[in-house]
Amino acid sequence: MVAGVGIDIIEVARIAAAVERFGDRFLHRILRPAEIAYCRSFSRPAPHLAARFAAKEAISKTFGTGIGAALGWQDMEVARHPSGQPYLILHDGGQRLLAERGGGEIHLSLSHTENYATAVAVWEKP
Repeated sequence: MVAGVGIDIIEVARIAAAVERFGDRFLHRILRPAEIAYCRSFSRPAPHLAARFAAKEAISKTFGTGIGAALGWQDMEVARHPSGQPYLILHDGGQRLLAERGGGEIHLSLSHTENYATAVAVWEKP
């Protein structure tokens, strides 16, 4: 049963500007270490950073909470299967929120171009 759907789109330039202005402080606020390492493995990390930003916004929309007290940036991690398919790892507040809301799985789809990154999250309850 689908319990929630979230979508987000962001301009890659907005994330690139934030990284340029705030550097690692910004990155460590919104991403976990493995996400930062993955994005930095590309010659142009900004689209990958933006896709993860969009994913976390989309995930928060599936719960209807937004990013804040109930679900923070560090409570979510976007990882990849060997096939390249993204998947979600919930930490701390994210695990608690999912358990409180009846569990399930959140499916992710990410996409980006030179100018935009987008993500869709679908929360499926057992």
